[in-house]
Order: sequence, then C-alpha cells, then structure tokens
Amino acid sequence: MSQTTTVVTPPSLLNAAADPADQFRRTAPASAKDRAIKRRRVLDILDAKGQDSLLLTTHTALTWYLDGSRVHISLAGDPIAALLVDREGDHLVTFNNEAGRVAAEELPAGVSLHAVPWYGNLHEAAAAVGRSSGAAAVPLAEAAVATELRAARQQLLPGESARYANLSAELAGIMTDVLSDARPDTTEFELVSALAARVVAAGAEPLVLLCNGSSRSEFRHPLATHSPLGRRAMAVMCARRDGLVANITRWVRFDAGTPDELDAEARIAAVEADIFDATVPGARLDAIFGEIQAAYVRHGFGADQWEQHHQGGPAGYAGRDPRVTAAVTDTVVMGQPFTWNPSGPGVKIEDTVQLMESGLKVLTVDDRWPTTTVNGLQRPVTLQL
Repeated sequence: MSQTTTVVTPPSLLNAAADPADQFRRTAPASAKDRAIKRRRVLDILDAKGQDSLLLTTHTALTWYLDGSRVHISLAGDPIAALLVDREGDHLVTFNNEAGRVAAEELPAGVSLHAVPWYGNLHEAAAAVGRSSGAAAVPLAEAAVATELRAARQQLLPGESARYANLSAELAGIMTDVLSDARPDTTEFELVSALAARVVAAGAEPLVLLCNGSSRSEFRHPLATHSPLGRRAMAVMCARRDGLVANITRWVRFDAGTPDELDAEARIAAVEADIFDATVPGARLDAIFGEIQAAYVRHGFGADQWEQHHQGGPAGYAGRDPRVTAAVTDTVVMGQPFTWNPSGPGVKIEDTVQLMESGLKVLTVDDRWPTTTVNGLQRPVTLQL
C-alpha cells in the first residue's frame, strides 16, 4: 500500500496576494455554503447505508463534491485524485507531481490534501488515509451508491447554478460568432477548430465537437472531416468548466432551405416542446421517455426514430446524468438541469435548460441567434446566411 503525506501549502502561496500576477491565478470556485450542503447529503447516504466513509473516484462525483475543482489532466484519462468522505472530514489524495498545483488552485477550504507517489495507487491510498487506530473498515465504493449520488447532485445549488448559466451563455455566444463567419467552402475541421479555440480561451474543455456539412447530414454523431459545409451544416458542442458540462446544437444554411427541411425543423421543435411539457417536478424519467416515444409519432417522424439516437436527459456534472431510457426511474426535481436532444433525418435540436419555479429556463441563449416561439418558449431556428 502506498504511503501518503499531507501537503502543506507553501508560504509563497499564502502570501500570493502581494504578487501582481495573483489577479490571473486560478482559485477553486467552491462555495463553503454549497459544499456544506453537499457534505450533508453524502453523510445522509452513509447514514442510510450504515457506513462511516465513502470513496469518490469518478470525474462526475469528484467535481460535484469539490464544487468545481479540476481533477483531470488528460480529457481521456482517469481522475488524478480520489477523495474519502468520512465522518471526521474530507481527504483528497493526488499524485505527488500534481499536489502543488492542486493545493494552490483546486483545493477547497476544509479538505485535507495528501500525496501518493506518481506510481502509487490512488484508490488504495485514499481508502486508507481516513482510517484511525488501525481500523479495518473498508469505505463504501462509489459504484454501490451511484443512484443515491446522482440524486444528491440533481438540484444545482446557487453557486453552481450561476456558474452553469454563465458557461452556457458563453457557449451560445461562441456558436453565434463562429457560425456567423462560416461559408459554404468552410470545412468541417475548420469550423470545429474555431469552436475549440474559443472554448479553450473561455477556460473550458471541449468534450464533444461535431459537425456535418450537407454531404454528411445523415450522420447523427458526425465527427468532423475535411468536407466543406456546402449549403447546410450542423455544429454540436459540449464543453466543461468547473466540472459542469453544457451542451448545444446549432444549424446554419446558405440558401432558403427546402420545404421538406423547413417542415422537419418545425416538427422536431414540436417534439422537443412535448418533452419540455413532460419535464416537471415529480415526473419520473421513464415516464418522460414514454412521452418522447409518443411525440415522435405524434409529429410525423415514425415510431422508430427514438431508436436512432439517444434522447438526452438530466445534465450538470456529466454530459447526461444519465441518458434517459425506459429503465431510468429517477424523479425530476426543481433546480435540475437537462439537455434533451430529439433528432430526425437531417434535423436535431439541443439546448441546456434548468427547471425553475417559472418553468424551464433555457441557459444556452444568445440574443443574436434567430428564434421562433414554440409553445411559449423561444427556440433556435437555423441561421440563414
């Protein structure tokens, strides 16, 4: 078993306010008030399970519980930290080559930081660090309470709601800027490269970037190619900042559109409107999924269209938390974010929304993008250049 040592924040970092460069230094966005609520929620899970500690090991759980800390290096890799929540406190374990940066930029107040050699085992070290007097208790594994943790993070708290709204609005603005500059001879790679540059400049990580020009409109998950956009194109972007993932799809075209396209765009927006109507506090996700299936038939897409692509679901600290199917029985709560993404042949609609007292609030909004009113809500239409 790897030995861990507590990391002490260097005095130079404690006095960093005197450094002119401090204005550019990142600090963990965590709210002490929000973190206390999250800790109470996890302790409630431990109480219900009759356990004394829980080991958090996934990006989704770690970034939620730490309230926005970055725990990745490679976007394709495992977290570079693990966290033990026990009744005495919170213990974050990371590799020795990450510990200094984590202490300076990612560690919320009240979390004890420990280091393990870069070749050590994070999970073993984190499981052991909270043990006292040689107790042999094994912490509860995250996977054993996946459903309970998902419920604990359903309702966004004030600080994270504000961060999410800001990220979502910035992504919508980026889409407007980049797609407004597109031309028929712009390639798919050029378009997603421009999106990626803007996302990174905004301090976010581009998790998904998709684009299909008119020659590839049949693909619903279109990784970019060197193909030109042609007369019509779709762009999809999912980006993460402070742990939260916002999602958006937009369309652009360079002609007036065909009657069939215009009709399908209106009908897919009607499918989405029916999904929105079903997304109310107390609704079960499997019941909403049934409404999705019925909406495709109701609006002329056929009974099999829901099978051609996932339909989205709750959002927040994962792209979908989870993707909704007939087997997901979670209950919708106030303050919960969603990204539904109904699609049909050559059409798709997708925004990040949050359920508020006044109804669903669209977060991925840029007032410069053209919209139409669908069932009382402003929804995006294709940008015509």
